[in-house]
Amino acid sequence: MTAPRSAPPRRSRARANGDGTVYQRKDGRWEAAGYVLAANGTRKRVRVYGTTRKNAADKLAEKIADSNRGLPVATADSTLGDYLTYWLSSVAVHRLRENTHTRYAACVRLHLIPGLGTKKVARLTAKDVRTFLDRLRTTCQCCTQGLDAERKRCCAVGECCQKRLSALTVTYVHSVLKSALEHAVREDELPRNVARNVKTTAPRPRRFRPLTATEARQFLDAARADRLHELYELALRTGLRKGELLGLHWEDLDLDGGTASIRSSLQRTRSSGLTPLPTKTRASERHIALPTECVHSLKSHRQRQEVERKVAGVGWKDSGLVFTTPAGGPLDPANMTRRFGQLLNRATLRRIRFHDLRHSTATLLLEQGVELVVIKELLGHAHIGVTAGVYAHVRLRLQRQAIDTLGNALSPTSGRRDDPPAAAAVR
Repeated sequence: MTAPRSAPPRRSRARANGDGTVYQRKDGRWEAAGYVLAANGTRKRVRVYGTTRKNAADKLAEKIADSNRGLPVATADSTLGDYLTYWLSSVAVHRLRENTHTRYAACVRLHLIPGLGTKKVARLTAKDVRTFLDRLRTTCQCCTQGLDAERKRCCAVGECCQKRLSALTVTYVHSVLKSALEHAVREDELPRNVARNVKTTAPRPRRFRPLTATEARQFLDAARADRLHELYELALRTGLRKGELLGLHWEDLDLDGGTASIRSSLQRTRSSGLTPLPTKTRASERHIALPTECVHSLKSHRQRQEVERKVAGVGWKDSGLVFTTPAGGPLDPANMTRRFGQLLNRATLRRIRFHDLRHSTATLLLEQGVELVVIKELLGHAHIGVTAGVYAHVRLRLQRQAIDTLGNALSPTSGRRDDPPAAAAVR
Protein backbone atom coordinates (compact mmCIF):
# COMPACT_ATOMS: atom_id res chain seq x y z
CA MET A 1 0.00 0.00 0.00
CA THR A 2 1.46 3.24 -1.08
CA ALA A 3 1.58 6.13 1.31
CA PRO A 4 -0.76 9.00 0.47
CA ARG A 5 0.94 11.82 -1.33
CA SER A 6 1.20 14.96 0.74
CA ALA A 7 -0.28 18.14 -0.69
CA PRO A 8 2.27 20.40 -2.30
CA PRO A 9 3.27 23.35 -0.15
CA ARG A 10 1.44 26.61 -0.91
CA ARG A 11 3.54 29.10 -2.72
CA SER A 12 3.50 32.52 -1.22
CA ARG A 13 3.82 35.45 -3.51
CA ALA A 14 7.22 37.07 -3.00
CA ARG A 15 6.96 40.62 -1.72
CA ALA A 16 9.68 43.19 -1.76
CA ASN A 17 10.75 44.68 1.53
CA GLY A 18 8.42 47.55 2.41
CA ASP A 19 5.53 46.44 0.18
CA GLY A 20 3.36 45.60 3.19
CA THR A 21 0.96 42.72 3.69
CA VAL A 22 -2.40 41.96 2.09
CA TYR A 23 -4.96 39.52 3.48
CA GLN A 24 -8.69 38.86 3.49
CA ARG A 25 -10.74 39.68 6.56
CA LYS A 26 -13.53 37.59 8.02
CA ASP A 27 -16.12 40.07 6.74
CA GLY A 28 -14.93 39.42 3.15
CA ARG A 29 -13.09 42.69 2.65
CA TRP A 30 -9.39 42.78 1.83
CA GLU A 31 -7.01 44.64 4.13
CA ALA A 32 -3.53 45.89 3.28
CA ALA A 33 -1.09 47.21 5.88
CA GLY A 34 2.33 48.80 5.65
CA TYR A 35 4.57 51.50 7.10
CA VAL A 36 4.51 55.06 5.77
CA LEU A 37 5.74 58.51 6.73
CA ALA A 38 3.19 60.01 9.13
CA ALA A 39 2.21 63.67 9.44
CA ASN A 40 4.35 64.10 12.59
CA GLY A 41 7.53 62.89 10.84
CA THR A 42 7.63 59.34 12.26
CA ARG A 43 6.89 56.09 10.44
CA LYS A 44 3.58 54.49 11.32
CA ARG A 45 1.63 51.46 10.20
CA VAL A 46 -1.31 52.33 7.96
CA ARG A 47 -4.22 50.09 6.99
CA VAL A 48 -6.39 50.39 3.92
CA TYR A 49 -9.33 48.32 2.72
CA GLY A 50 -10.76 47.21 -0.58
CA THR A 51 -13.36 44.94 -2.14
CA THR A 52 -10.66 42.89 -3.92
CA ARG A 53 -7.06 41.99 -3.18
CA LYS A 54 -5.84 44.16 -6.05
CA ASN A 55 -7.96 47.09 -4.92
CA ALA A 56 -6.50 47.03 -1.40
CA ALA A 57 -2.94 46.46 -2.67
CA ASP A 58 -3.20 49.38 -5.11
CA LYS A 59 -4.39 51.72 -2.34
CA LEU A 60 -1.48 50.69 -0.12
CA ALA A 61 1.01 51.02 -2.99
CA GLU A 62 -0.20 54.56 -3.65
CA LYS A 63 0.33 55.55 -0.01
CA ILE A 64 3.77 53.93 0.11
CA ALA A 65 4.75 55.69 -3.14
CA ASP A 66 3.71 59.06 -1.65
CA SER A 67 5.67 58.24 1.49
CA ASN A 68 8.78 57.33 -0.53
CA ARG A 69 8.56 60.74 -2.24
CA GLY A 70 8.66 62.40 1.19
CA LEU A 71 4.96 63.23 1.32
CA PRO A 72 3.46 62.56 4.77
CA VAL A 73 0.45 60.26 4.87
CA ALA A 74 -2.21 60.72 7.54
CA THR A 75 -3.08 57.65 9.53
CA ALA A 76 -5.93 56.83 11.87
CA ASP A 77 -3.39 56.70 14.70
CA SER A 78 -2.47 60.36 14.15
CA THR A 79 -3.78 63.04 16.42
CA LEU A 80 -6.41 65.28 14.91
CA GLY A 81 -3.97 68.19 15.07
CA ASP A 82 -1.40 66.30 12.95
CA TYR A 83 -4.08 65.12 10.56
CA LEU A 84 -5.53 68.61 10.04
CA THR A 85 -2.04 69.98 9.39
CA TYR A 86 -1.48 67.27 6.79
CA TRP A 87 -4.92 67.81 5.24
CA LEU A 88 -4.41 71.57 4.87
CA SER A 89 -0.94 71.33 3.36
CA SER A 90 -1.36 68.24 1.16
CA VAL A 91 -5.04 68.00 0.23
CA ALA A 92 -7.05 71.19 0.75
CA VAL A 93 -4.38 73.44 -0.73
CA HIS A 94 -4.96 71.81 -4.15
CA ARG A 95 -8.76 71.97 -4.02
CA LEU A 96 -9.61 75.33 -2.49
CA ARG A 97 -9.22 78.89 -3.66
CA GLU A 98 -6.37 80.63 -1.87
CA ASN A 99 -8.56 82.93 0.23
CA THR A 100 -10.78 79.99 1.24
CA HIS A 101 -7.71 77.99 2.22
CA THR A 102 -6.50 80.92 4.33
CA ARG A 103 -9.83 81.01 6.19
CA TYR A 104 -9.71 77.23 6.71
CA ALA A 105 -6.18 77.48 8.09
CA ALA A 106 -7.19 80.22 10.53
CA CYS A 107 -10.16 78.14 11.66
CA VAL A 108 -7.91 75.12 12.27
CA ARG A 109 -5.26 77.17 14.09
CA LEU A 110 -7.59 79.18 16.32
CA HIS A 111 -10.31 76.64 17.15
CA LEU A 112 -9.91 73.04 15.99
CA ILE A 113 -6.34 72.34 17.11
CA PRO A 114 -6.72 74.02 20.54
CA GLY A 115 -10.05 72.27 21.13
CA LEU A 116 -9.58 68.80 19.61
CA GLY A 117 -5.96 68.65 18.46
CA THR A 118 -4.79 66.02 20.97
CA LYS A 119 -7.57 63.54 20.15
CA LYS A 120 -6.71 60.49 18.06
CA VAL A 121 -8.49 60.56 14.70
CA ALA A 122 -9.60 56.93 15.04
CA ARG A 123 -10.98 57.50 18.54
CA LEU A 124 -12.82 60.74 17.85
CA THR A 125 -16.51 60.37 18.66
CA ALA A 126 -19.64 62.36 17.88
CA LYS A 127 -19.84 63.19 21.60
CA ASP A 128 -16.34 64.73 21.44
CA VAL A 129 -17.38 66.92 18.53
CA ARG A 130 -20.67 67.96 20.13
CA THR A 131 -18.96 68.80 23.44
CA PHE A 132 -16.33 70.83 21.59
CA LEU A 133 -18.93 72.84 19.64
CA ASP A 134 -20.99 73.49 22.78
CA ARG A 135 -17.86 74.75 24.55
CA LEU A 136 -17.04 76.91 21.54
CA ARG A 137 -20.45 78.57 21.76
CA THR A 138 -20.21 79.39 25.46
CA THR A 139 -16.53 80.21 26.03
CA CYS A 140 -15.09 83.71 25.90
CA GLN A 141 -12.64 83.79 22.99
CA CYS A 142 -10.43 86.41 24.64
CA CYS A 143 -9.79 83.93 27.45
CA THR A 144 -9.46 80.87 25.19
CA GLN A 145 -6.92 82.43 22.83
CA GLY A 146 -5.01 84.23 25.55
CA LEU A 147 -5.69 87.66 24.12
CA ASP A 148 -6.57 89.11 27.51
CA ALA A 149 -3.14 88.30 28.97
CA GLU A 150 -1.36 90.45 26.36
CA ARG A 151 -3.77 93.36 26.61
CA LYS A 152 -4.19 93.00 30.39
CA ARG A 153 -7.94 93.21 30.05
CA CYS A 154 -10.93 90.89 30.24
CA CYS A 155 -10.14 87.74 32.26
CA ALA A 156 -6.63 88.97 33.09
CA VAL A 157 -8.18 91.63 35.34
CA GLY A 158 -11.16 89.57 36.43
CA GLU A 159 -13.71 91.25 34.16
CA CYS A 160 -14.60 88.77 31.42
CA CYS A 161 -16.11 90.46 28.37
CA GLN A 162 -18.00 87.26 27.37
CA LYS A 163 -16.95 87.63 23.73
CA ARG A 164 -18.43 84.49 22.20
CA LEU A 165 -18.38 83.24 18.65
CA SER A 166 -21.44 83.82 16.51
CA ALA A 167 -23.63 80.90 15.48
CA LEU A 168 -22.43 81.41 11.90
CA THR A 169 -18.77 81.03 12.93
CA VAL A 170 -19.47 77.89 14.99
CA THR A 171 -21.25 76.37 11.97
CA TYR A 172 -18.25 77.27 9.80
CA VAL A 173 -15.84 75.54 12.22
CA HIS A 174 -18.06 72.46 12.13
CA SER A 175 -18.10 72.44 8.33
CA VAL A 176 -14.28 72.62 8.16
CA LEU A 177 -14.00 69.62 10.50
CA LYS A 178 -16.55 67.69 8.42
CA SER A 179 -14.59 68.39 5.22
CA ALA A 180 -11.33 67.17 6.76
CA LEU A 181 -12.82 63.96 8.16
CA GLU A 182 -14.67 63.30 4.92
CA HIS A 183 -11.32 63.02 3.18
CA ALA A 184 -10.22 60.46 5.79
CA VAL A 185 -13.34 58.41 4.99
CA ARG A 186 -12.63 58.58 1.24
CA GLU A 187 -9.07 57.43 1.91
CA ASP A 188 -10.41 54.47 3.96
CA GLU A 189 -8.76 55.77 7.11
CA LEU A 190 -12.09 56.06 8.92
CA PRO A 191 -15.25 53.96 8.56
CA ARG A 192 -17.52 57.00 8.97
CA ASN A 193 -17.45 60.75 9.46
CA VAL A 194 -18.45 61.26 13.10
CA ALA A 195 -18.76 65.03 12.60
CA ARG A 196 -21.69 64.41 10.26
CA ASN A 197 -23.59 62.74 13.10
CA VAL A 198 -23.58 66.03 15.04
CA LYS A 199 -26.39 68.37 14.11
CA THR A 200 -25.89 72.07 14.75
CA THR A 201 -28.55 74.72 14.89
CA ALA A 202 -28.72 76.44 11.54
CA PRO A 203 -27.78 80.11 12.00
CA ARG A 204 -30.40 82.65 11.16
CA PRO A 205 -29.87 84.05 7.68
CA ARG A 206 -28.26 87.47 7.68
CA ARG A 207 -30.95 90.11 7.41
CA PHE A 208 -30.45 92.73 4.78
CA ARG A 209 -32.43 95.81 3.87
CA PRO A 210 -32.08 96.41 0.14
CA LEU A 211 -32.65 99.82 -1.36
CA THR A 212 -36.19 100.71 -2.26
CA ALA A 213 -36.94 102.07 -5.73
CA THR A 214 -36.92 105.62 -4.33
CA GLU A 215 -33.61 105.07 -2.53
CA ALA A 216 -32.11 103.46 -5.64
CA ARG A 217 -32.94 106.54 -7.72
CA GLN A 218 -31.48 108.74 -4.99
CA PHE A 219 -28.32 106.63 -4.98
CA LEU A 220 -27.87 106.89 -8.76
CA ASP A 221 -28.42 110.66 -8.69
CA ALA A 222 -25.70 111.07 -6.04
CA ALA A 223 -23.33 108.77 -7.95
CA ARG A 224 -23.39 110.87 -11.12
CA ALA A 225 -20.73 113.18 -9.70
CA ASP A 226 -18.43 110.26 -8.83
CA ARG A 227 -15.55 109.17 -11.07
CA LEU A 228 -16.83 105.57 -10.87
CA HIS A 229 -20.45 106.42 -11.60
CA GLU A 230 -20.62 103.73 -14.31
CA LEU A 231 -19.48 101.05 -11.86
CA TYR A 232 -22.22 101.88 -9.35
CA GLU A 233 -24.84 102.02 -12.08
CA LEU A 234 -23.75 98.66 -13.50
CA ALA A 235 -23.80 97.14 -10.01
CA LEU A 236 -27.34 98.30 -9.29
CA ARG A 237 -28.80 97.52 -12.70
CA THR A 238 -27.24 94.05 -13.18
CA GLY A 239 -26.53 92.70 -9.68
CA LEU A 240 -22.87 91.85 -10.42
CA ARG A 241 -20.66 91.05 -7.44
CA LYS A 242 -17.97 93.53 -6.44
CA GLY A 243 -15.16 91.22 -7.54
CA GLU A 244 -16.88 90.60 -10.88
CA LEU A 245 -17.20 94.33 -11.51
CA LEU A 246 -13.57 95.02 -10.63
CA GLY A 247 -12.37 92.07 -12.74
CA LEU A 248 -14.33 93.09 -15.84
CA HIS A 249 -12.14 93.58 -18.95
CA TRP A 250 -13.03 95.57 -22.05
CA GLU A 251 -12.72 92.39 -24.09
CA ASP A 252 -15.56 90.95 -21.99
CA LEU A 253 -17.95 93.64 -23.22
CA ASP A 254 -19.84 93.80 -26.50
CA LEU A 255 -21.22 97.31 -26.35
CA ASP A 256 -22.62 97.12 -29.88
CA GLY A 257 -24.54 93.96 -29.04
CA GLY A 258 -25.29 95.10 -25.48
CA THR A 259 -23.88 92.04 -23.70
CA ALA A 260 -21.19 91.19 -21.15
CA SER A 261 -19.33 87.95 -20.42
CA ILE A 262 -18.55 87.38 -16.74
CA ARG A 263 -15.39 85.26 -16.65
CA SER A 264 -13.31 86.34 -13.64
CA SER A 265 -13.37 88.07 -10.28
CA LEU A 266 -10.69 90.41 -8.94
CA GLN A 267 -9.53 89.31 -5.49
CA ARG A 268 -6.66 90.16 -3.16
CA THR A 269 -4.66 87.10 -2.15
CA ARG A 270 -1.77 86.75 0.26
CA SER A 271 0.63 85.37 -2.35
CA SER A 272 -0.22 87.39 -5.48
CA GLY A 273 -1.89 90.56 -4.23
CA LEU A 274 -4.64 91.84 -6.54
CA THR A 275 -5.21 89.16 -9.14
CA PRO A 276 -8.09 87.98 -11.37
CA LEU A 277 -9.40 84.58 -10.28
CA PRO A 278 -12.08 82.29 -11.70
CA THR A 279 -15.63 83.22 -10.75
CA LYS A 280 -17.13 82.02 -7.48
CA THR A 281 -18.79 78.97 -9.07
CA ARG A 282 -19.10 77.54 -12.55
CA ALA A 283 -22.62 78.97 -12.75
CA SER A 284 -21.17 82.42 -11.99
CA GLU A 285 -19.40 82.34 -15.36
CA ARG A 286 -22.22 83.66 -17.47
CA HIS A 287 -23.34 85.84 -20.38
CA ILE A 288 -25.70 88.69 -19.49
CA ALA A 289 -27.57 91.42 -21.30
CA LEU A 290 -26.56 95.00 -20.51
CA PRO A 291 -29.20 97.65 -19.85
CA THR A 292 -29.34 100.37 -22.50
CA GLU A 293 -28.41 103.00 -19.90
CA CYS A 294 -25.27 101.06 -18.99
CA VAL A 295 -24.25 100.66 -22.64
CA HIS A 296 -24.36 104.44 -23.13
CA SER A 297 -22.55 105.21 -19.88
CA LEU A 298 -19.84 102.59 -20.55
CA LYS A 299 -19.12 104.11 -23.96
CA SER A 300 -18.65 107.50 -22.29
CA HIS A 301 -16.52 105.87 -19.60
CA ARG A 302 -14.22 104.35 -22.25
CA GLN A 303 -13.66 107.78 -23.78
CA ARG A 304 -12.77 109.27 -20.38
CA GLN A 305 -10.39 106.38 -19.73
CA GLU A 306 -8.59 107.21 -22.99
CA VAL A 307 -8.13 110.76 -21.72
CA GLU A 308 -6.69 109.43 -18.44
CA ARG A 309 -4.35 107.19 -20.44
CA LYS A 310 -2.94 110.20 -22.32
CA VAL A 311 -2.57 112.21 -19.11
CA ALA A 312 -0.73 109.36 -17.36
CA GLY A 313 1.63 108.86 -20.33
CA VAL A 314 4.36 106.30 -19.63
CA GLY A 315 2.99 105.83 -16.11
CA TRP A 316 -0.19 104.19 -17.43
CA LYS A 317 -0.64 100.52 -16.46
CA ASP A 318 -2.34 98.77 -19.34
CA SER A 319 -4.38 96.23 -17.36
CA GLY A 320 -7.25 96.05 -19.84
CA LEU A 321 -9.73 96.47 -16.98
CA VAL A 322 -12.91 98.49 -17.39
CA PHE A 323 -12.69 100.11 -13.97
CA THR A 324 -9.23 101.24 -12.90
CA THR A 325 -7.31 103.80 -10.88
CA PRO A 326 -6.40 107.08 -12.67
CA ALA A 327 -3.10 105.37 -13.58
CA GLY A 328 -4.78 102.31 -15.11
CA GLY A 329 -4.13 99.87 -12.26
CA PRO A 330 -6.73 97.58 -10.67
CA LEU A 331 -9.02 98.97 -7.96
CA ASP A 332 -8.54 97.52 -4.49
CA PRO A 333 -11.79 95.94 -3.18
CA ALA A 334 -11.16 97.38 0.31
CA ASN A 335 -10.76 100.91 -1.11
CA MET A 336 -13.91 100.34 -3.15
CA THR A 337 -15.81 99.57 0.06
CA ARG A 338 -14.62 102.83 1.65
CA ARG A 339 -15.57 104.86 -1.43
CA PHE A 340 -19.01 103.28 -1.38
CA GLY A 341 -19.53 104.30 2.25
CA GLN A 342 -18.57 107.88 1.43
CA LEU A 343 -21.03 107.90 -1.47
CA LEU A 344 -23.85 106.74 0.81
CA ASN A 345 -23.05 109.63 3.17
CA ARG A 346 -23.17 112.13 0.31
CA ALA A 347 -26.50 110.68 -0.80
CA THR A 348 -27.80 110.87 2.83
CA LEU A 349 -28.74 107.20 2.62
CA ARG A 350 -28.59 104.61 5.40
CA ARG A 351 -25.48 102.45 5.65
CA ILE A 352 -25.60 99.23 3.65
CA ARG A 353 -22.96 96.83 2.33
CA PHE A 354 -21.80 96.99 -1.28
CA HIS A 355 -23.19 93.47 -1.68
CA ASP A 356 -26.63 94.84 -0.77
CA LEU A 357 -26.71 96.56 -4.17
CA ARG A 358 -26.90 93.03 -5.58
CA HIS A 359 -29.76 92.21 -3.21
CA SER A 360 -31.45 95.46 -4.23
CA THR A 361 -31.30 94.46 -7.91
CA ALA A 362 -32.94 91.10 -7.27
CA THR A 363 -35.57 92.55 -4.94
CA LEU A 364 -36.59 95.28 -7.37
CA LEU A 365 -36.77 92.78 -10.23
CA LEU A 366 -38.98 90.47 -8.17
CA GLU A 367 -41.27 93.33 -7.27
CA GLN A 368 -41.60 94.15 -10.97
CA GLY A 369 -42.83 90.61 -11.64
CA VAL A 370 -39.66 89.22 -13.29
CA GLU A 371 -39.51 85.41 -13.25
CA LEU A 372 -37.29 83.83 -10.60
CA VAL A 373 -35.39 81.75 -13.18
CA VAL A 374 -34.40 84.92 -15.07
CA ILE A 375 -33.08 86.49 -11.86
CA LYS A 376 -31.17 83.28 -11.09
CA GLU A 377 -29.39 83.44 -14.47
CA LEU A 378 -28.63 87.15 -14.10
CA LEU A 379 -27.14 86.76 -10.62
CA GLY A 380 -25.22 83.60 -11.50
CA HIS A 381 -26.62 81.40 -8.74
CA ALA A 382 -25.76 77.71 -9.07
CA HIS A 383 -29.31 76.57 -8.27
CA ILE A 384 -32.66 78.29 -8.35
CA GLY A 385 -33.18 77.12 -4.76
CA VAL A 386 -30.46 79.55 -3.70
CA THR A 387 -32.30 82.44 -5.33
CA ALA A 388 -35.63 81.34 -3.89
CA GLY A 389 -34.16 80.92 -0.40
CA VAL A 390 -32.38 84.27 -0.27
CA TYR A 391 -35.40 86.23 -1.47
CA ALA A 392 -38.13 84.20 0.24
CA HIS A 393 -39.24 87.25 2.23
CA VAL A 394 -39.82 89.22 -0.99
CA ARG A 395 -41.83 86.39 -2.55
CA LEU A 396 -43.91 86.12 0.61
CA ARG A 397 -44.73 89.81 0.45
CA LEU A 398 -45.69 89.50 -3.22
CA GLN A 399 -47.91 86.52 -2.38
CA ARG A 400 -49.62 88.62 0.26
CA GLN A 401 -50.25 91.38 -2.28
CA ALA A 402 -51.62 88.86 -4.79
CA ILE A 403 -53.94 87.32 -2.19
CA ASP A 404 -55.18 90.75 -1.13
CA THR A 405 -55.80 91.63 -4.79
CA LEU A 406 -57.85 88.48 -5.24
CA GLY A 407 -59.70 89.23 -2.01
CA ASN A 408 -60.68 92.64 -3.34
CA ALA A 409 -61.91 91.06 -6.57
CA LEU A 410 -64.06 88.55 -4.65
CA SER A 411 -65.47 91.13 -2.28
CA PRO A 412 -69.28 91.53 -2.59
CA THR A 413 -68.85 95.30 -2.59
CA SER A 414 -66.39 95.35 -5.46
CA GLY A 415 -69.18 96.05 -7.97
CA ARG A 416 -67.15 94.57 -10.85
CA ARG A 417 -69.08 93.80 -14.08
CA ASP A 418 -66.36 92.03 -16.04
CA ASP A 419 -67.08 88.54 -14.65
CA PRO A 420 -66.93 85.76 -17.29
CA PRO A 421 -70.16 84.11 -18.35
CA ALA A 422 -71.25 81.14 -16.24
CA ALA A 423 -70.76 78.72 -19.16
CA ALA A 424 -67.21 79.92 -19.89
CA ALA A 425 -64.45 77.43 -19.14
CA VAL A 426 -61.69 78.77 -16.89
CA ARG A 427 -58.28 77.16 -17.57
